Amino acid sequence: MKLKDKSAIITGAASGIGKDIALVYAREGAKVAIADLNLDAANATAGEIRASGGQAIGVAMNVTDEKQVNDGVAAVVKAFGGVDILVSNAGIQIVHPIEEFTYSDWKKLMAIHVDGAFLTTRACLPHMYKSGRGGSVIYMGSVHSKEASMLKAPYVTAKHGLIGLAKVVAKEGAAHGVRANVICPGFVRTPLVEKQIPEQAKELGISEQEVIKNVMLKETVDGEFTTVDDVAQTALFLASFGSNALTGQSIVVSHGWFMQ
Repeated sequence: MKLKDKSAIITGAASGIGKDIALVYAREGAKVAIADLNLDAANATAGEIRASGGQAIGVAMNVTDEKQVNDGVAAVVKAFGGVDILVSNAGIQIVHPIEEFTYSDWKKLMAIHVDGAFLTTRACLPHMYKSGRGGSVIYMGSVHSKEASMLKAPYVTAKHGLIGLAKVVAKEGAAHGVRANVICPGFVRTPLVEKQIPEQAKELGISEQEVIKNVMLKETVDGEFTTVDDVAQTALFLASFGSNALTGQSIVVSHGWFMQ
């Protein structure tokens, strides 16, 4: 029970990577808030955790809405008595060549990834500082926090930005025992990635199988997708690490794609 008596907020946790992190955290004893744009889905995931003997609540949260973020964090603090872990995971993907990207799509993607990370961090930090227990802030980056790919200008920009934010939070939070780190997964076969396969095939004029083999998994050591559990176990490790020895770092979980 590595997270016994800890409380966690995970954004975008009604499905995909966020949901798996929530399930792993709950099994390790954490009280988990499933913060998601889709409240029905968030409540369903929370119900699944409670049915297995864990503690969880669903919270409606559009991470780009300042009031909704602040109200959601306040509701979690009221329900659980504080917040020890923030996993800023909510994200989307839109693919186009730069010259075809609309400004509205650029702003939408940047707002969810970067503004959402800022707003949730700002709302959680005072509670972590006040508790005296410290805390862990985890951002969901990507190998695209380190490298670029075609068709993903705002996504790559946003994911690079999360590393900068984590470094600042690590420095500011150190005196309060708050750590901040970034997980940088390779391609994980979530609905977000499934949606990209035909989109990239169309943009690049190649087959979907070629997108998987020659674009998505080309740089891995074994041609394998990263799994949601690979990412969730990394999130567990970062959340349960006990000191400032591991802070301000970015951990690549990608079957060898981008070796530091």
